[in-house]
Amino acid sequence: MEIELERTFLVKKLPEDLKEKSNIAEIIDIYIPKSIEHPILRIRKRGNVFEITKKAPLVGNDSSEQSEQTIPLTEEEFKSLSEINGKRFRKIRHYYNFENRVAEIDVYKDGLEGLVVADFEFESSIEKNNFQMPDFCLADVTQEKSIAGGILAGKEYSDIKPFLDKYNYQRILVE
Repeated sequence: MEIELERTFLVKKLPEDLKEKSNIAEIIDIYIPKSIEHPILRIRKRGNVFEITKKAPLVGNDSSEQSEQTIPLTEEEFKSLSEINGKRFRKIRHYYNFENRVAEIDVYKDGLEGLVVADFEFESSIEKNNFQMPDFCLADVTQEKSIAGGILAGKEYSDIKPFLDKYNYQRILVE
C-alpha cells in the first residue's frame, strides 16, 4: 500500500507556457459502484496505461493523505471492465513543470467542461504543508469533498457550479 500526499487547487488561469512545458495524456476514469455517492474504486485509461485503483482517506474524509492500491491492467481487461455501469468523466491532464515539481493540471471535458484543477504530490507532510499556492491557482480545495474524483464522476458542470461559486470560480474553456 502506498500513501499519497497531495494538495488540490482550483485553477484561475492556465499558465501561459502550459503547452510548451507539459506532457499531455487523455484520462478516462470510471468509478464504481455507481450506486454510492463517493466510490473509492476506479478504473482508468491514461494514454496507453490501464489500471484499477482503490483510494481511501487515512483519517476521516481528509483526501490530502490517502492509502492507494493500484493494479496494472491490460487494454483488454480495461475494455471489459469499462462495460461496468459506473460514474465516468474524461479529462486532459497536463504534466506541467512548476518550480522543480510536476503539477498535474486537469482540464475536464464533456459535461464538466470549464473545470480546471491542479494537483501537486509531495514526499512528506512537512513539504505538503509548507507548499505555497501557485499564482495561477485560485483556492486550495484539498479538503473539499465536492471536488474529489468519485464525487465529480457522472456530474455536469451545472451540478458543481454552486460549489465553485463559493470561490468566485470563472469557467475556463480550452480548445
